[in-house]
Amino acid sequence: MKVFDFDNTLYKGESSVDLALYMIRNNKRIILYLPKIFYTLLKYKLCILNKKKTIEAINAFMKSTLSGSEELLGAVEGFWNRNRCKLDLNMLRRIRQEDAIITAGPDFLINGIKDMLNTENILCSTIDTEKMEVGYLNFGSSKVKAYKKKYGNKRIDTFYTDSYNDKALMKISDRVFMVKNGRLKRIK
Repeated sequence: MKVFDFDNTLYKGESSVDLALYMIRNNKRIILYLPKIFYTLLKYKLCILNKKKTIEAINAFMKSTLSGSEELLGAVEGFWNRNRCKLDLNMLRRIRQEDAIITAGPDFLINGIKDMLNTENILCSTIDTEKMEVGYLNFGSSKVKAYKKKYGNKRIDTFYTDSYNDKALMKISDRVFMVKNGRLKRIK
């Protein structure tokens, strides 16, 4: 079984940040949160992100800037119409039906392109769009917990990621490829 991260692996960029930037056109309140979004993204890239504070920040962002689930879910279709070109088609071709995608990205966003991902095996963060709250943040070691809950102790043959935030998944993988700008570098 092959397992793929999503952001900066299958998608060229951070899809959640790109969604926030896309939504600014219709909701100027999001501009006020951009510094916090980029600060959180920087901490993520440096592998120093606190899960509890991340959940609090996401919940505060959604409740303070969005008028409701209609605004959030309504933006997804337009977002993917504009950003579908950022999907790495070469990486997507590697995915088989039995493979899995494990991402910290939110379910509502990933569901918008599920038909292009070649697998139904997608483990992602869950967002209660009615309450505007994180149900489950699939991040760091939580990705391994979600994987083991679904697949037990099944070993990962090959894992593709862009980040050392996925160290826990790397440990249970036979081969690991770091993805950078569509290029692969085997690190395990």
